[in-house]
Amino acid sequence: MTAATETHRAIDAVWRIESARLIAGLARTVRDVGLAEELAQDALLAALEQWPGERIAAHYDALAVLARSPVVELNRAVAVGMAFGPEAGLDLVDQLTSEPALEAYHLLPSVRADLIAKLGRFDKAREELERAASLTRNERERQLLLERARAWAGR
Repeated sequence: MTAATETHRAIDAVWRIESARLIAGLARTVRDVGLAEELAQDALLAALEQWPGERIAAHYDALAVLARSPVVELNRAVAVGMAFGPEAGLDLVDQLTSEPALEAYHLLPSVRADLIAKLGRFDKAREELERAASLTRNERERQLLLERARAWAGR
């Protein structure tokens, strides 16, 4: 058994055993199951970021098998972009743009904006940030997205 296979199995086991309890606890705190799922995945991604670059994407591939959801796929695209470059991540994100569950999800255009900006296409990235700002329900997040969009204007 390879080290990668062992790692995938370990992540699989931990996620199966702990994810429901983690998401339930977070949902009680934030009073939103979708947000709780996102926070749990973000925590896992933060842990995976401690591992070397290409392994992050491989570990996210394993999570995507365990927890099939458009949000996991979006997070996997971020990991792929970090490991293999923004174009690779953007290819995956672009496949998610027709996903009904992400239609009004502000992080989809936000992630697209980040990857597009890394490719030096700031005008298009700014448009995506403005779209993300229009979708978020959090006023502070809206302000941050619009500030970032203004910073990219004219670059």
